Amino acid sequence: MGEATQQTLRRTAQATGKDVTLWYRRDVLSAAGWGGLFVVVMTARMGFVRYMFPRVLFEPPTTFQAGSPEEYAPDVVSEKFKKDQRVWIVRNEDGSLYALLAICTHLGCTPNWFGIENKFKCPCHGSGFYRDGTNYEGPAPRPLDRIRISLTSDGQLVVDKGVVYRMVPGKDPDEQHPESLLKV
Repeated sequence: MGEATQQTLRRTAQATGKDVTLWYRRDVLSAAGWGGLFVVVMTARMGFVRYMFPRVLFEPPTTFQAGSPEEYAPDVVSEKFKKDQRVWIVRNEDGSLYALLAICTHLGCTPNWFGIENKFKCPCHGSGFYRDGTNYEGPAPRPLDRIRISLTSDGQLVVDKGVVYRMVPGKDPDEQHPESLLKV
């Protein structure tokens, strides 16, 4: 502030009897009000821009190719897709195939396959499952679920985890959902 301005402010303060400063209280409150309004308008504008780009959940596909049926030996449980897809593919002695979801029906852990003992065993709470998914020990309330397995026109296996055949205890899984078996 220049010297002339300061002298003018002093003369005005003496004449009116009030203290004259560069910022009055009213000016400060007005600036705070306009600042608050600016913040509200900008927040609403950012919310509107965010609304224009909705949230999208990108999930992995539910189907995957599992190769040809000849890749699976009879009477063997294939663990090829256990880690990536949480699926076992089992081929029976008669050549039929089915896919088991590798999720324990107790708490959702991933059981392990023990080929020597011919059983699945959950490492979390000890649930045991036979090769067809039927539960025989532990706290699991029902058998392992089966999922759809089919053939493409060129003879490749396609497993669809989007179609789950929920098994109930006390019944043979092959009789519960005959569509879960793929006869090759």
